[in-house]
Amino acid sequence: MVELGIGVGAPPTEVHAGDCYAAGKRRRVIDRDQARALLSEGIRACTHCRPDTDLGVLG
Repeated sequence: MVELGIGVGAPPTEVHAGDCYAAGKRRRVIDRDQARALLSEGIRACTHCRPDTDLGVLG
């Protein structure tokens, strides 16, 4: 899932695993390919659930 920022057209701020307890209230479900794309664009991976490790996107 992706956590969204505040406001109209809220940009993504952080990528989380689907069961992450640290995800905020402003979020939406995305698939694995979308998560990989966001991570490769520089969107931050959650430091608690580490979706980048699960998806094989390191760096």
